Amino acid sequence: MPHTPYTYTSPDDPGREDEGLFGPASVTWRLMSSRIMWVAVLRALYLQALHPRVIRLRRTRTFIEARTFGTVAEAERAGRRVRKIHASLTGTDPDGTRYPVDDPELLLWVHCGEVASAADIARRSRLPLSAAALDTFVAEQRTSAELIGVDRAAAPASMAELDAYYEQVRPRLHACDEAKQALRLTLHPPVPEGNRVLKLGLPPVSVLAFSTLPRWARRMYGTPSGPLSDMAATAGLRAARLAFRQQWLFSGAVRAILRAESAGESVTADQAGGSEP
Repeated sequence: MPHTPYTYTSPDDPGREDEGLFGPASVTWRLMSSRIMWVAVLRALYLQALHPRVIRLRRTRTFIEARTFGTVAEAERAGRRVRKIHASLTGTDPDGTRYPVDDPELLLWVHCGEVASAADIARRSRLPLSAAALDTFVAEQRTSAELIGVDRAAAPASMAELDAYYEQVRPRLHACDEAKQALRLTLHPPVPEGNRVLKLGLPPVSVLAFSTLPRWARRMYGTPSGPLSDMAATAGLRAARLAFRQQWLFSGAVRAILRAESAGESVTADQAGGSEP
């Protein structure tokens, strides 16, 4: 069946029933409202793809928006939908072993990829958030973990706990062919001829997102140094945050990301022999 995007009531709508799971006073709203989080979306996908059993769900971005900025009822509805989708899917290892997509280990991995990417991009792009605020963000996101079926107690509650999680899980990670294909897709987006803005808009954001990955993650992809050095990537993030204030630049980058996302959905659906419920 065709996929219907997750929807939510605008935070500016005076008729909203409530302020959602987090609310405007939360670190989550402050952080996720920044346009630089579009870079974090791509970074998270590159990071999540390093787990050999992760099937990257389509329309993850719209789910995150509904979960973050929607009312409580809208967020819970989105969470139920994701859990239903997870429960209906299985994956297959190269040796033929089948596994459930809603395995707690996989759900925790996807959750941590989103949180770590958002926190790291916020820190390196110099969003006005203290170290304590970033810890608060990680702790707030345990509510998001619960929404997709992760035990709240298992989700990291601070940046230090998030770092410890990655140290523990790294030996089980590697860049499979599908992960490398996804990387190539965003570096060379399949857009129609004539869409020059789209063709040019995504690769710089993709290069920037990839270059902000930890060195161990870039090494798994076979490019430990990345297209940019660590210092250049950090400088690029700060420049991008300022550039995204220009609506035309930001809109061009967003359109390119959405186009690549749609193309990726078609590839994934063809490989799976079907589409998301």
